[in-house]
Parts: sequence; C-alpha cells; structure tokens
Amino acid sequence: MLNIEKKSNETELTFVLKGRLDTTTAPELEKELKASMDGVTALIIDMAALDYISSAGLRVLLSAQKTMNMQGKMKVVHVSETIMEIFEVTGFSEILTIE
Repeated sequence: MLNIEKKSNETELTFVLKGRLDTTTAPELEKELKASMDGVTALIIDMAALDYISSAGLRVLLSAQKTMNMQGKMKVVHVSETIMEIFEVTGFSEILTIE
C-alpha cells in the first residue's frame, strides 16, 4: 500500500510517500505525477516513510526525472538506508539528486 501526500507551493511540488512503491502502487504515483507537473520547476519527493521501492517504482522516478530535466529540478529527500542501497545497486544514485 502507498499513501501519497501532495504539497504544492506555486512552482514547487512535494510528494510525500508512505508505504511501498511497487508494481501495484507505481501506476497510481505515475498518474498523480503526470497530472501535477504542469508549470512545476521544482519537484521534491520525500521518502522518509517509504519502506520499499521496486523496479516499477524506479521507472516512475526515472520518468519524473526526465520530465523535470526539461522544466526544472527534481530532488529526492529523506531516503532510508535500505532504499539508498537499491539506488546504489541500480545506478539511480548517479541519476537522481538525493539529499
């Protein structure tokens, strides 16, 4: 299960993710992102409460990063050790801005 909380401040958009970002929940996040990215120049994805991310979740992040490369910046914040390991193994730590 994934809980998505959206916080918007003019051109800055924050997604707070809680739970699991996997095959069943990734399409939901993808839909939310696509519907919200118009005019956004700063996208922040807060993973403080994210327990798990699968390849489907990584794909959504990659897609969001590609979109933001054209219209601004994206950063991923509060990444747990477990998820950071996944980012490092998959090479995502090189692609994403992680703070």
